[in-house]
Amino acid sequence: MRLICVRICAVVMGFCATFTTVQAQETASGNTTYQVTLEQALQIALAESNTIKIADMTIEKSGYAKKGSYASLYPNINVSSSYQRTLLKQVMVMDMGGQPMEIKVGRDNNISASASASMPLVNVQLWESLKLSALDVELAVEQARASKVSMISQVKQAFYAVLLAKESLEVMTQVYENAQANYQKTLDRFNVGKASELEKLRAQVNVMNTEPNVSSAQNAVMLATWQLKAVMGMNLDVDLEAVGNLNDYTDALLTPYASEDDLSNNSSLLQFDIQDRMLESTLRMQKKQYLPTLAASINYNYSAMGDESLRWFPSSTAAVSLNIPVFDGFQKHYSIKQSKINRDMLAVQREDTERQIRIAMKNYNDRIALCVKNYTAAHSTVEVAQKSYQISEKMYEVGKATLVELNDAQLALQQAQLTQAQAIYEFMVARASLDELIGKE
Repeated sequence: MRLICVRICAVVMGFCATFTTVQAQETASGNTTYQVTLEQALQIALAESNTIKIADMTIEKSGYAKKGSYASLYPNINVSSSYQRTLLKQVMVMDMGGQPMEIKVGRDNNISASASASMPLVNVQLWESLKLSALDVELAVEQARASKVSMISQVKQAFYAVLLAKESLEVMTQVYENAQANYQKTLDRFNVGKASELEKLRAQVNVMNTEPNVSSAQNAVMLATWQLKAVMGMNLDVDLEAVGNLNDYTDALLTPYASEDDLSNNSSLLQFDIQDRMLESTLRMQKKQYLPTLAASINYNYSAMGDESLRWFPSSTAAVSLNIPVFDGFQKHYSIKQSKINRDMLAVQREDTERQIRIAMKNYNDRIALCVKNYTAAHSTVEVAQKSYQISEKMYEVGKATLVELNDAQLALQQAQLTQAQAIYEFMVARASLDELIGKE
C-alpha cells in the first residue's frame, strides 16, 4: 500500500516540476480557507499571473513602437540657437603700398537662431517598413495568446493534480479506517478466544503500515495545492481548497470522442506564418532600396553680430533633394540573398515543427483513447473489488475467512480505486495538453 501512495506522490511531484513558478500576489490574509472551482482558478490566474501581465505589456510596447514608426512620415522640425563671445579677434595682415597693415576681423558678440523642417516626399522603403511594424504588433498579440493558452493548460493540470492527490488521500484514509475497524474486530475475537495472537499482531501491523500512507497522501495534497497557487499567481500562505473531485469529469470521459487534427489555431505555426510575412516584407523593403528617394527641407535663420549694438540679418532656404542609388558594392544584392535564405530556413523549421506537433497530437489522441479503456476496465474492477471486500469482511466476522484474505481483498479494492482515479486524471491532463496544442482557449 505504501508503494501505491508513493507512486501517487511521485506523479504529483513530477507534475509540479514541469511548471515555472509564478511570483505570488498578496490576495488574502488570515486563516480563512478559500474554495475555488476550476473556472474560478482560471479567472484568478489570467488576472494575477505575471506571465499574462508581461504578455500584455509586450503588446502595449509593440503598439507604441508601431506608432513611433509613423513619425517618419511627419515633418521633422528642429529649432536651435547659439551665442558666441569673441575673446581674441582674428588678425589679418594686408600689404598696403608696400607696408604691412594689421586688421582685426570679427565682432565681440555673435548670436544666431534657426528653425528647420524636413520630410520625405517619396520613400517606398519607408512605407514598406510601416507594414513591418504592424506585423510586429500582430506577432506580439499571437505570443500573448500563446501565453494565455499555456497558462490555461497549466492551471487545469495543476487543478487536476490536486484532485488526484485528494482522491488518493480519501482512499488511504478509507484503508486506514478499515484497518482500524478490522483490528478492533480481531481484538474482540482474540479476547473471546476466537482469534490467535498472530492474527491480532497482523491486524495491528496492518494499521501501523497504513498510517504513514495517510501522512504521505496529505503531504501530496499540500504540495499539489502549493503548485496550483503558484501557477495561479497567489501567495503560498493563502489557504486554498480545490472544489470538486475527479468523478465530476466522468461524463466528459465517457462522451464519444472524435480525434482532433485541426492545427489552424496552433500558436507556434501561426507565429511561423507571421514571421514568414515579416521576412517577405523585409525582402520587399530591401528590393525597394534600389528606388530613388525624394525629400524636401526648409530652413530659416536669424543672426546678429556687433560689438556694442547688434544688427539682425534674416536668411532662409528651401530645398528638394533626390537620392538615386547607383552602386554600393553589391551590399543590397547580398542582403536580399540572405533574406531569401532566411525565409527558406523558416519554411523548413515550420515543416519540422508541424511534423513534431502532429506526432504529439497523435500521441495525445492515443492516450485519451487508452484512458477511456483503462477507466472502463477500472470502473468494473472497482465494483467487483468492492463487493469482494464486503463479502470477505462478512466472512471474516463469522470466522470463515482469514485476516490475510481480508487484507488481500482490501488491497485489491485500493488498487482498483487508485487506478480508476489515475485514468480520469490522465484523461483530463491529456485533454488539457491537446487543447493547448491545437490552440483552444
